Amino acid sequence: MRLTEGQARERFAAARVARLATVNLEGSPHLVPIVFAVAGETIYTAVDAKPKSTTALRRLANITANPRVSVLADYYDEDWARLWWVRADAIARIIGGAQAHTGIEQLTDRYPVYRDQPPPGPVLALDVTRWTGWSA
Repeated sequence: MRLTEGQARERFAAARVARLATVNLEGSPHLVPIVFAVAGETIYTAVDAKPKSTTALRRLANITANPRVSVLADYYDEDWARLWWVRADAIARIIGGAQAHTGIEQLTDRYPVYRDQPPPGPVLALDVTRWTGWSA
């Protein structure tokens, strides 16, 4: 069954991980898993301190070139009556200052590992333009 926007937002906000999809100017997609926090119609996520192969992350370059993104959270179970997915289509911004501080606070409240080592950033604000979802 199709979820209402409210149901979709609620399921998305309860998920522990999602996948962020970005696209470069040539149209090549890029998909990465993220942790996140939802505040109203904004999803916050940040580059954390886990080792990366480079500091020039493709997701950041893609967002600079094309800020339209999608974020997908889902639940899988062998009992297919329990399946669901939610997609948030959004406009992404790389943020700083007070808004970045708010995003980091949201993330540290949600993920205990960040209390000892908050993500150094950059911080992304994803302004959701549409919530869609489905549930068995």
